[in-house]
Amino acid sequence: MEPVTQGSRLSAAGAAFLPRAQALLHTADQAVLAARAAAPPRTITIGYVEDLVITPAVRDLRRRHPDAHVRTQHLDSDEARALPDRQVDVLVARTPLPIPSDDLHVTVLYEEPRVLLVPASHRLAGKESVTPDDFAHEPLVACAGMAAAWTGFWRLSPRPNGDPAPLGPMLVDTFEDKLEVVADGRAIAIVPFDDRRSTLRDDLATIPIDGIESCQVAVVTRANDRNPLVAHFRESAKNCLARDPKRTRSR
Repeated sequence: MEPVTQGSRLSAAGAAFLPRAQALLHTADQAVLAARAAAPPRTITIGYVEDLVITPAVRDLRRRHPDAHVRTQHLDSDEARALPDRQVDVLVARTPLPIPSDDLHVTVLYEEPRVLLVPASHRLAGKESVTPDDFAHEPLVACAGMAAAWTGFWRLSPRPNGDPAPLGPMLVDTFEDKLEVVADGRAIAIVPFDDRRSTLRDDLATIPIDGIESCQVAVVTRANDRNPLVAHFRESAKNCLARDPKRTRSR
């Protein structure tokens, strides 16, 4: 830049450089705007386990927040740590949770009875109901890598006399593996029952169990999560997934 009596003016080199510099700045500004436009203004990842259906609640959230980026991620029961590990923002799962519930917010949506799962040829198949005494000595399937409280809940262990439930011949990793072990006649299992749908195989039978509490299906989030979409999904789940929205409760 060359000095003049009333200020400064660009040199020939500066005059040649200025339009290019202005073009670079404009390109940089456009790049920032493009990046902001490409990045979703709000995001949420909703995890759900096993055979639970969350589609109505996800659809409702997307309808209410069309600008949000809503992802879903199916998880096996042994992947429930995806919530405290921040891989997902919300978890729809059955309780008791196979992870510590400290620092988690749990909203119960509805209850599911626990039923006995046996091969269709089993001696108990076809009965209207059974009690734990009816299968007290039969081995039950257990899942690998689960917390003791969660495993005990699904195997009714320990029994009222303090004895552990008989263990099946192997541990399984997934719900589908559990079905296969039972269908093959190597063990029996206790599973949740949803009368709104039937996903079990023809070679299996379910029998109601008298005298045991049901499991619960719940929306689980990290306590004090400030993502507004988390609270909004909780509302969508209450409205779209709960059997009786008036009976949903949080803890």
